[in-house]
Amino acid sequence: MSMKWGAVYPQAEVAWGPEAIKEFVQGVESLGFDYLLSYEHILGAEAESYPDQSFIYTHEHPFREPFVLYSYLAGMTTTLEFVTGILVLPQRDVRLVAKQAADLSALSGGRFRLGVGGGWNRAEFQSLGADFSKRGRLMDEQLELLHRLWTEPLVDFEGEFHQVTRCGINPLPSPPPPIYVGGTADAVLKRAARFAQGWLPATLPKGGPAPLIKKLRRYLDEEGRDPEEFGIDARIAVSKEPQETWRQAIDLWVELGATHLRCQTLGCGFTRPEQHLEVLERFLQTAKG
Repeated sequence: MSMKWGAVYPQAEVAWGPEAIKEFVQGVESLGFDYLLSYEHILGAEAESYPDQSFIYTHEHPFREPFVLYSYLAGMTTTLEFVTGILVLPQRDVRLVAKQAADLSALSGGRFRLGVGGGWNRAEFQSLGADFSKRGRLMDEQLELLHRLWTEPLVDFEGEFHQVTRCGINPLPSPPPPIYVGGTADAVLKRAARFAQGWLPATLPKGGPAPLIKKLRRYLDEEGRDPEEFGIDARIAVSKEPQETWRQAIDLWVELGATHLRCQTLGCGFTRPEQHLEVLERFLQTAKG
């Protein structure tokens, strides 16, 4: 796979309106990026009301719903791929996700990749009526059912969490959107190796990515899959990685076999699209230089 270059949509900092979103996304495409990745949360919680939980994002951080956002953006772009990074799958009805993802992929001309993960926000799970403690088992079943809904016109499925009897989605996606699984735990790596076409890491544990990639490749071998055909979508956060070390960070991921590399401009204090685009342009020049 040749390297694909991505930009992270900075929605957790600024609730831009339609024109600013259009300026940013068309700017990303015109710079030559291959894809745009966005994070998601359905609900934000007031941190003070959950003293036993630590929060990355709260109710004060804006999030656009990714299927709605990408449906809006697909009509104003021509080459940019859209990626959820990640969609918290255990909080959603996978049958609806299957339908939404299939239609978004078809109507964008195949420019959609579904990144999914188990999530971290207990408060959000609780308020959505989802069981945080069972999210791993639920997600495994969701991914199995998702594949069948995308490939079979009529599905019979009897699982721990889902029952489908002689039902299916129409039209089927052709081909189905690629699935990338996000996270770094062993169970996540095994899930990615079993169900997905790629891995989507974000915050890495001590020791960095190399030990995780070694384990991931072992799990792929155990599943009888070719690691060379499996995607790795890595991240460089410019708020933590100064420009002087971008080249070194890029080279490390290339050496480790990354197929996708995205630049995140969140955390830099920017408020206007052109501020993000200026840094993204410098990053892409470094990456391709």
